[in-house]
Amino acid sequence: MDNKKIALIFLIILLGVTIVSCKGKGGFKKLFSKEEELEIIRSDDLDFEIAEEYGMRKTILYFKDKQGLLVPLMKKIPWEEGIARSALRNMIDSPELRESIITTGLAPIIPAGTEIKGMTIDEDIGLCKVDFSKEVLNYETEKDEENLINGIVYTLTEFQAIDQVQFLVDGEIVPVMKYGTNLSNPIKRENINLVIDGDDQRSKVVVYYKGINFEEDYEYFVPVTIPTLAPVPNIYTALELLFDGPPMELGLSSCIPQGTSFHGVDVKEGIAYIDISFDYGSIPEDSQIFNDMIKNIGLTLSEFDEVEKVELLIDGKGLEELGIDFSIDTTIPAFANEY
Repeated sequence: MDNKKIALIFLIILLGVTIVSCKGKGGFKKLFSKEEELEIIRSDDLDFEIAEEYGMRKTILYFKDKQGLLVPLMKKIPWEEGIARSALRNMIDSPELRESIITTGLAPIIPAGTEIKGMTIDEDIGLCKVDFSKEVLNYETEKDEENLINGIVYTLTEFQAIDQVQFLVDGEIVPVMKYGTNLSNPIKRENINLVIDGDDQRSKVVVYYKGINFEEDYEYFVPVTIPTLAPVPNIYTALELLFDGPPMELGLSSCIPQGTSFHGVDVKEGIAYIDISFDYGSIPEDSQIFNDMIKNIGLTLSEFDEVEKVELLIDGKGLEELGIDFSIDTTIPAFANEY
């Protein structure tokens, strides 16, 4: 075989390899294109959950209900670099946002026209500094001010890297807001929907109660901070308050059926065993009642890291022992409300 034939065969082989390597789902592409460079993201840089839909992230945002209570709502938002900043943008009042959540009966807490001018996160100390435009101050009431601050802090501290938030407006720290909230120092998450009950308190617990938007038949859960006389926050006190029912002035309810008594709780290997009784007689035969109860209990116990699952006991006996063969999800819920 002469040299020309050898060179021709080599050229054909080289061309074939090049064509195969350049072919993708969309057909043939150029070997090099600046516009098509790939961004490589290390898996350990991602400390959040990507939703099943490609490019969407399950994100907890905070809105207010008609009683003015802050409500966590899991929404799927498009993933982008700077996802914490994107989360806040998805909470700024606008006709489009109001239309998207209209069936929940909830409303935005960040005033319309607000811009996020900058955000930095110091992961070493868990500090997020966020700079808003002056429109962020266009709220009307003291309750609006409280919800604005708590809603932003709770939304940002849902991200693993953030523990506290420093507010700035047009690049400057505003020491005191117009209704007296001190913002001179970073704010941590605490006292969401705080019930004021005098000064005789030693600790506070967060209990989840149920709200309803009757116009759209949408049910949601609301975290409520309640002062207690207990020396430290504890599971027993939180459950006792849940079974006692919400403070009357909040207009909330719970998934605990009327006439259900709470007797005690024991936590072993991550499972909270809740002993109850139904004072009106027979045990409910509707599995939905038990699932709703366990979700409500589970949300309340989600504030305690040592609890992973919930098991109900009726007068000291497990449901299986009593012959109750319901399909019940006993795990602590990942989200209070989904939309």
